[in-house]
Amino acid sequence: MRIAISPCPNDTFIFHAWVHGLVPGAPKLDVTYADISVTNTLASVPSGPDIVKISYAALPWVLSEYALLPCGGALGRGCGPLVLTAGRTDGAQDPAALTGRRVAVPDERSTAYLLFRLWASQHVPGGAGGITVLPFHEIMPAVRSGLVDAGLVIHEARFTYPSYGLNMLADLGNWWEAETGLPLPLGAIVARRSLNLPAIAHWIQISLAHAWAYPEAPRAYVLSHAQEWSPEVVAAHIALYVNEYTMDLGGVGFEAVATLLRRAAQEGMVPKFSPSALHTDWGL
Repeated sequence: MRIAISPCPNDTFIFHAWVHGLVPGAPKLDVTYADISVTNTLASVPSGPDIVKISYAALPWVLSEYALLPCGGALGRGCGPLVLTAGRTDGAQDPAALTGRRVAVPDERSTAYLLFRLWASQHVPGGAGGITVLPFHEIMPAVRSGLVDAGLVIHEARFTYPSYGLNMLADLGNWWEAETGLPLPLGAIVARRSLNLPAIAHWIQISLAHAWAYPEAPRAYVLSHAQEWSPEVVAAHIALYVNEYTMDLGGVGFEAVATLLRRAAQEGMVPKFSPSALHTDWGL
């Protein structure tokens, strides 16, 4: 079975047991590790993987071929993307200062960028001056050097941006939670609708349960795919992005996904979709 996930610690932690043949009855996985911008694209082609990690923002484009699984993804509180600048560091910077400015983002179909667009429509009069797409690891250096005026960052940057001398202009996760009262959907695990979806969801849940029960077991594997990260940052990343919603989205999780994508569709940012397409009879 072909799967494409990111090399980020949350994905490798979740899938360690399945990748290493520790999930009874689960088929062997042929794994592709790639940045989320790549996996978003893989899910859009006919020869795409059987299972793939994508941004929730990309979900409406692939719902005809892929089903959203109720587990394995990244959704939570206090885990949203940050808007960073090299300006004032006293927390008093006005978001309106981004009007007409250039902002670096990780991918135009990322959930981070979708959330930024929703936030900016309320807080940046006239909108930003332009978007520059850069790999994750190049965004903070670009802001620091003045190549761009602001950067949209995710993942470990939440923990490391002060070392670049940057200022957090906005925490978009906090904004989303204040707006909706819901957790923030970031990354989803989807599988081809032609497959045994309940079985796949069950195998992912077993893999995650194994990682939680034996947290030292995935350690070497996780660190081998995050060699530029300190063990402390890796541990903080897993603690933040792997939570109860990773095991089961539940009603609140599905409501959060539907709310994000419905708002985006109303603004013309993603294709319109039927909310019923987000649900499957899992039989779990």
